[in-house]
Amino acid sequence: MAADSMEIDDSLYSRQRYVLGDSAMHQMAQSSVFLSGMGGLGIEIAKNIVLAGVKAVTLHDTKQCETWDLGSNFFIRKEDVTRAESCLVHVEHTNSQILTKPLLPFCPCQFIGCDAYGICVRVFCDFGEEFEVSDPTGEEPKEIFIQSITQDSPGVVTCMDNQPHGLQTGQSVVFREVNGMVELNGTARQVSVLSPHSFAIGDTSQLLPYVHGGFFVLVKTPKTYRFETIERQLCDPQVMTPDFSKPEAPLQIHAAMLALDTFQEQHSRLPNTGCLQDAEVLLKLTEEVNATLKNKAPVNAELVRCLSTTARGTLSPLAAAVGGLASQEALKAITGKFAPLQQWVGCGAIGCEMLKNFALLGVGLAKSSGEDPDLIEKSNLNRQFLFRPHHIQKPKSTTAAEATHDINPDLHVDAHLNKVCPATENIYSDSFYSRLNLVVTALDNVEARRYVDSRCVSNQRPLLDSGTMGTKGHTEIIVPNLTESYNSHRDPPEEEIPFCTLKSFPSVIEHTIQWARDKFENAFAHKPSMYNSFWLTHSSAEVVLQRIQAGESLEGSFQVIKLLSRRPSQWEQCVAIARLKFEKYFKRKAIQLLHSFPLDTRLKDGSKFLLLHICSYKDLSEETVSRILADVKIPEYRPSEKCIETDETVKKPDQMKMPQSSEEEREAITQLEQAIAANKSLQMSPLQFEKDDDSNGHMDFVASASALRARMYSIEPADRLKTKRIAGKIIPAIATATAAVAGLVALELIKVVGGYGFESFKNCFFNLAIPVVVLTEPAPVKRTLIRDNIYFSIWDCWTIFGHEDFTLSDLMNAVREKYGIEPTMVVHGVKMLYVPVMPGHSKRLKLTMQKLIKPSVDRRYVDLTVSFAPEADGDEDLPGPPVRYYFTRDGETP
Repeated sequence: MAADSMEIDDSLYSRQRYVLGDSAMHQMAQSSVFLSGMGGLGIEIAKNIVLAGVKAVTLHDTKQCETWDLGSNFFIRKEDVTRAESCLVHVEHTNSQILTKPLLPFCPCQFIGCDAYGICVRVFCDFGEEFEVSDPTGEEPKEIFIQSITQDSPGVVTCMDNQPHGLQTGQSVVFREVNGMVELNGTARQVSVLSPHSFAIGDTSQLLPYVHGGFFVLVKTPKTYRFETIERQLCDPQVMTPDFSKPEAPLQIHAAMLALDTFQEQHSRLPNTGCLQDAEVLLKLTEEVNATLKNKAPVNAELVRCLSTTARGTLSPLAAAVGGLASQEALKAITGKFAPLQQWVGCGAIGCEMLKNFALLGVGLAKSSGEDPDLIEKSNLNRQFLFRPHHIQKPKSTTAAEATHDINPDLHVDAHLNKVCPATENIYSDSFYSRLNLVVTALDNVEARRYVDSRCVSNQRPLLDSGTMGTKGHTEIIVPNLTESYNSHRDPPEEEIPFCTLKSFPSVIEHTIQWARDKFENAFAHKPSMYNSFWLTHSSAEVVLQRIQAGESLEGSFQVIKLLSRRPSQWEQCVAIARLKFEKYFKRKAIQLLHSFPLDTRLKDGSKFLLLHICSYKDLSEETVSRILADVKIPEYRPSEKCIETDETVKKPDQMKMPQSSEEEREAITQLEQAIAANKSLQMSPLQFEKDDDSNGHMDFVASASALRARMYSIEPADRLKTKRIAGKIIPAIATATAAVAGLVALELIKVVGGYGFESFKNCFFNLAIPVVVLTEPAPVKRTLIRDNIYFSIWDCWTIFGHEDFTLSDLMNAVREKYGIEPTMVVHGVKMLYVPVMPGHSKRLKLTMQKLIKPSVDRRYVDLTVSFAPEADGDEDLPGPPVRYYFTRDGETP
């Protein structure tokens, strides 16, 4: 599964390349790793570094397989004997070997030590006295646009008012696309910060005068890290603190784990499971060890006893979480990218990773469900270890279910291929949710998260949510009546590119890529869908023609007729249309802009308003294409006096309105008559943008259109990989972060199933690049006072059971009698069932609920929004929880 040469498979490692970059990928493809110990933590690390693309891995372990290895090592089976040999078969590395003999002393260049005993784990890193990191954070520098550069000593660079530079004195920046002072382009200058929007860059007095345009990018400065040996760090450790509510915990774990080392040296074994005598011995050793430490905290007796009684076991989710962190440290040692851990981390108590953890924990021995309609792509193989090359194009859910069952044959998995959305609520109904103990998601978009969260709140089910983006990851624990839900908070909205920027004034490559993506969507998805929808409503072309001739306005008819009359029937026509489209978008649009805004047009600050040049199509050298193009007649172009929008607040206009002029209507009628005479089909096939299929031409269209538009506006084009990432909205994913987040989620699963209290649950955010791990308590559920000590939260739902003749008045009386509050308004979705101030609404009180709502046959209830009378006159109506009204008949129970 890894590459043996400098040639990295783009499709297999594409998402990882977005995070690590080509240089790091090539270094891994040439590197070797020695890994000793194939227990639960060791196999987690082995799996992650193999998926990352490391060239060669040596697995070392002298131990024989034991029954309890099955609970932490997901590659070992009952029939296996030696741990290292068993793991090698499943790791499937292209260049691996095994060692099963004791090691001789050796001196590695970089050393990472990891241990997992029961509820506690530790990681230690030593990368030598001087370890240089090329990119400590991994964050992509922003392009900051220039407003002016003075010709002076020192020269002063001023940024746009809405874009502070964020630099620090001593850093360096590289300039690009500067007009006038062209000597700066491609050069690096050290900065001296003057203000948030200006900085000095040294002498520019001898350079050409600055004219306009250009931007600069921060130059990442390598940083050298120095490490102490393990001998010194044992007594004076530098530790990471994941949970700031327990700042003493890492040092307490450090002392307890050192004592455990001493216990093993003295007794040649680990403490026996549940043995109180061994626990007291370990506690005494911990106190002795702690007294010798320079950096220490008070001994936690409860922690030590718990470590002693569990040390012989391995908690697989904890091993997974720390294995993700430790394997990322191994990749840092290989590539020199991202800041390394300095030097200890200790801890105590997504997708395929979650299933693996569930299998090892024994979750779902009765039955569990997995839901994923997607098919396996080649790019999935570098981060989802349950999948193999022969699984490509097979359903993810069924394949994962089979592989998980192989880890634990007693696990019951029910794999589904349906989307979980409002359209499938007949499948994933309340009855379905009622059979679940909890829901775990590994979704990749906010809308899906919000929907699943709403279903879990409605059905009072815990939800464990998680996600990753590159080296970053998060987990969120949602427990009924204890925590807020996912929908209780709102992520900041994704910043949209203004319409006028996309249409006429792009300034960065993201603008041209989004423009090209929009053109694809409009031409190949939106217009065909609109076309098909129109003919579903108006099935007869003759009738449509008659209605248009009669002067009737049919929404969308003009666009439909244009599509019908201009649809090509031969390949030559496609080339001709493409040539005309090229003329329109990459030549005439430029001419029109230059007509409206000549190159000498300037802004208030004196800088040029626009920079454009007209593209050429001479690069099209295919003989057949050239012959067709030679015959294409290009109509003479006359600039329009139409106003070009420059207001960034203006939204995209509705392009589907009927033409206003009679000339356009007559032309539309002529086109439709010709279409009817030719007996053309009234169906089109909309395309869904698919970035991963290189044979469909989708990415070719977007990449080419974006590059042409970039050239038109003097913007540096992006390569295909960057274009694919932006156009496809690809979220970078790497195996280490996935493993860590899945392990953290599985740890919370144990707490939820075990019925632990609120204070034990932990949300987590981490960034393995820095590295930082932050554990926090979930936000407690908010309770809102209605009145008279009556509170409600998002988890509350008041219920009313009705019958066939139950009226709206009966509903309001039932709410009043059951909950002691006077209802004043009833709303179902967007439909107002009863609002006293609305004319005629008082008559509705006598209508039955079934008549007002008209439920479907399989609908057992509806959730109503009910407002209540305030305590004092003049106050606003009070909100309350949803009122769930059941359409139950007499004698029935919901």
